[in-house]
Amino acid sequence: MSTYDDLGPELPREARPADPPWHPVNVGHLVMGVAFLGLAAVWALLASDTVQLENARWLLPMPWLVAGALGLATTVLRGRRRGRSGRMAGWHQDSPSSQG
Repeated sequence: MSTYDDLGPELPREARPADPPWHPVNVGHLVMGVAFLGLAAVWALLASDTVQLENARWLLPMPWLVAGALGLATTVLRGRRRGRSGRMAGWHQDSPSSQG
């Protein structure tokens, strides 16, 4: 059994690798957050009588369309930025199930 003492001395701050400029995006959280904000905006427009319900047929699906488009764009850009080889994250070729 290994302990944390086996790791050796801690590197000075200058020698540590730099943190990436942004953290990974959870696409599901992003999409649902944008959809929620969009639905709240639609509700506010309808509640304030800025838009009449009879004329809102084009407005009601907009939050879902915008959130879906943003989710697709985020997924494509994230995959392109990582330079993936087409494999899913967390899958290893040398796992026991793939050697059999």
